[in-house]
Amino acid sequence: MLRVVASTLRPLIQRPPLLIPKSLPRSRLPPQPFRALSSSAPPAAAPIARAADDAIVVEEEHLNRCAAASRAPLRVAVLVSGGVDSSVALRLLHAAGHRCTAFYLKIWFQEDFRNFWSECPWDEDLKYAQAVCDKIDVPLEVVHLSDEYWNHVVSHIISEYRCGRTPNPDVLCNTRIKFGAFLEAIENLEFDYIASGHYAHVTHPSSENTEEPSLLQLSKDKVKDQTYFLSHLSQSQLRRLLFPLGSMTKDEVRKLAAQMGLPNQGRKDSQGICFLGKVKFSEFVERHIGEMEGIILEAESGDYLGKHRGFWFYTIGQRQGLRLPGGPWYVVEKDVQNNVVFVSRNYYSLDKRRRTFRVGSLNWFNNSKPANNEQLKCKVRHSPEFHHCTVMEEQTRKNGDVLVVHLSEDDQGLAAGQFAAFYRENVCLGSGIILDSWDEMSFPVCSRALEIARLEDKSGLGKPVRIMNLEHIGKSEQEVTKVA
Repeated sequence: MLRVVASTLRPLIQRPPLLIPKSLPRSRLPPQPFRALSSSAPPAAAPIARAADDAIVVEEEHLNRCAAASRAPLRVAVLVSGGVDSSVALRLLHAAGHRCTAFYLKIWFQEDFRNFWSECPWDEDLKYAQAVCDKIDVPLEVVHLSDEYWNHVVSHIISEYRCGRTPNPDVLCNTRIKFGAFLEAIENLEFDYIASGHYAHVTHPSSENTEEPSLLQLSKDKVKDQTYFLSHLSQSQLRRLLFPLGSMTKDEVRKLAAQMGLPNQGRKDSQGICFLGKVKFSEFVERHIGEMEGIILEAESGDYLGKHRGFWFYTIGQRQGLRLPGGPWYVVEKDVQNNVVFVSRNYYSLDKRRRTFRVGSLNWFNNSKPANNEQLKCKVRHSPEFHHCTVMEEQTRKNGDVLVVHLSEDDQGLAAGQFAAFYRENVCLGSGIILDSWDEMSFPVCSRALEIARLEDKSGLGKPVRIMNLEHIGKSEQEVTKVA
């Protein structure tokens, strides 16, 4: 049975969009009595079909570890997207005997791009979600959070791009919408936990130690691991969550979906930014920020190379979309005030390495800050790769508590506005927002380039300088033409 939920939920709390380095808004939920999870055997589970060959056996251990089984059935609100991961998570929880209600979140923020669709953007997702729920007789409810998504995520993203920073919509969506506005919306419906198909593992304290914090740990699948996207949740949010797929790999989940006979077992994973769907990112930026012609300069020489549509279309380390001859070129700096983009072909040279940056808007799951000079691991983007690092806390008048992070190796993709997540062994400690990258070895922009960038009238620059590919340097024009 499909039910649309809107006015039946209590009014959602409205918060204005915030800009870095202010702290991101936290859930206003009051503390909830902690329902400890038991390691005891689950109640009788619904039967799951098993393949004859190369089968994954859904044993008691799977149900205990992945589906958080307990002697007394839990009431669980399960977020479903129509994809394979959330469907398997729902099926595992249901098989473990829990009382599940599925929720589909409609977060498409507005109808501005309706002409891009051949059909409603969420129709297919919702049909798959409904089919999965029908198969196991679990109720599905649709919750409209479009306004909340616009107010707390999209407007923030637009503001950040206007300031030259590169925000992460998926981290904000988890913090402010999936486990923020939605969790607040169902506060009075007496669910014990909220579950989803994220690849992460949450360890809750036992019934004997309920005052201990819940821990966010790496999933079994290091490639699919999504702790980076969950690293800015609060402890009160984390305490309410279950991630049934935390001790499984993607391949295991796919095989389980086939064994369970799920209608979406062969569906491809979604890609890209969560709220854009089929709309290109450049189209979204153009629609909401517009265009403003500026110039592109070579960082080392100040040579005028061409024009761009606005600095907000570019991020540090970007290579694609520059449309400059003689490359490959990389975006290395941006002058936001003068709308100038600096590029280089030597982005990865040893004398232009980056390994020190500052992080603000700090969030720690157990309110325990890392010690100064402590050896940690960190991620500066969603990736299976870690950096080893040391951290040092400092207090600034402008940004409050700031963490100075020094990496053990170079990373040229540090972008202000992105999140940096920190780990001690396999436990995620929390995260913060990259304010900048700085040290004596950061990418230099020559004085000539800076002077040209500050010119009010750039019409006298003439035609862009033609630069050959690096492999063509020293060859005659005839040789270059022959090579090309």
